[in-house]
Amino acid sequence: MQVHLKKSLSTIKADIEQMLATIDQKECCILNEFEQIHSVFTDMQMTAASYYLNAYLSPYTDRYMALSTALQHLSERNHGALIVVKRNDAFPTLVHSGIPVGADVSYTLLESIFYPGGPLHDGAVLVDKNQIVSAGNVLPVSKALREGKLGTRHRAALGLSEISDALILVVSEETGRVSFALNGTLYPVRPGEMDSRPVFSPDVAVPGGD
Repeated sequence: MQVHLKKSLSTIKADIEQMLATIDQKECCILNEFEQIHSVFTDMQMTAASYYLNAYLSPYTDRYMALSTALQHLSERNHGALIVVKRNDAFPTLVHSGIPVGADVSYTLLESIFYPGGPLHDGAVLVDKNQIVSAGNVLPVSKALREGKLGTRHRAALGLSEISDALILVVSEETGRVSFALNGTLYPVRPGEMDSRPVFSPDVAVPGGD
């Protein structure tokens, strides 16, 4: 990851230097350059988020590969999903309990829960360590004003992440894009890169943490 980020930062540096060199020219327009730099930053964020997701989950569950596989399959099929992984904080009382499951985390079970039209597919799955505690849970929705249009799943993921240290995985039903919410921020990830990331120390810095 470090090599990729350094290369991207070098590209941004070169683009900015080119902008500085031409900005005083009368016919200069740098709107396209801004868009290019924004695209590079977005690519860097997705790479870094995919890289660190394992670090944020591995101290709390041994089922990272099952979660990764489920997210990849759900993303490919545009099946919406909302998966809450408990970390240190207890599940808040604001989470409206769904249907008890009490089964080991597996990608097949997760995919069946979120199959469109199923009785539980619209709610959230709660994961504690290596078990699916319940499904069909209703999460508190974030009331914060944010740029862009967010669907109900993403606002619910952000809402819970604002009041607990849980990590919430989201698959968009409209686009198939995968992201996770942590400490009130949403991070896009690439599902295809998630299963190739090494496990980091549990002490790795958490964004937005104290």
